[in-house]
Amino acid sequence: MRMNGKKLTALLGTAVLAMGILAGCGSGAGETSAAGTAAPATTAETSAEASDASGETKDTEAAKAENAPSADLSGTISMVGSTSMEKFANALSESFMEKHPGVTVTAEFVGSGAGVEAVSNGTADIGNSSRNLKDEEKADGVAENIVAIDGIAVVVDAANTVEDLTKQQLSDIYEGKITNWKDAGGNDAPIVVVGRESGSGTRSAFEELLELQDVCKYSNELDSTGAVMAKVASTPGAIGYVSLDVLDDTVKAVKLEGAEPTEENIKAGSYFLSRPFVMATKGEISEQNDLVKALFAYIYSEEGTEIVKSVGLIAVDK
Repeated sequence: MRMNGKKLTALLGTAVLAMGILAGCGSGAGETSAAGTAAPATTAETSAEASDASGETKDTEAAKAENAPSADLSGTISMVGSTSMEKFANALSESFMEKHPGVTVTAEFVGSGAGVEAVSNGTADIGNSSRNLKDEEKADGVAENIVAIDGIAVVVDAANTVEDLTKQQLSDIYEGKITNWKDAGGNDAPIVVVGRESGSGTRSAFEELLELQDVCKYSNELDSTGAVMAKVASTPGAIGYVSLDVLDDTVKAVKLEGAEPTEENIKAGSYFLSRPFVMATKGEISEQNDLVKALFAYIYSEEGTEIVKSVGLIAVDK
């Protein structure tokens, strides 16, 4: 009986040990199963993060592609014409060539008439003209493509009582025919005629528009727009001309023929001291080669508009 009891005790111990082992295995399997259930969620999160990163990469690549130089165009574009358009033409050429490294834009500044003649006879792709085309030029098949408008403001010192000048009065002042403000509707005070130096594009435009080339009687000829502004602001009785984009309250801009020097009035044609900048072509833009068409597309784009504004010109609606 004792041996049977010992055997029974041994059997019970073995059974308990076996149950413990089984319980331990069951617990491990449960933990493994739980870990296996969590794994898909981690994978899903990783996939989402990868998708987001991929989207950001694509956006970055798209932005880089948009701003990257284009290699699809190659060749040369020739421009000839207006000296007043030099600043704009150079800025445009540099920017366009940077965007299209395979393209070379050449520019010669020999005058509007010579530019229109060059495009008319086929020796240039584009003729730059700082005036409207003449009827006979258009009759020769030359197209007038206005790319910007040049506006000039006439300024006097802030204390000057004159508010408005006619075109004739302005011409007479700069030609030396009117030398006292009382003869132009103002107080009895001498007029101090201020202008830019010879060779200035602003001076050239001002004198051309008033047909006063080489006849103006200047008291002061200054070498920058800022110098003109400072001189007029500090000199009683002074009058000068500057680009529209530099106007501030240190001087007073006078009306011309009743029109204020604003972009709106210039576009409407009511302010006479303005002129178009024309890039003429032989035939319409749509008839030009791919290079010239691409250049005009660039001029009328947002980037082109910024170039126009950066050199003090007024952009045109296209």
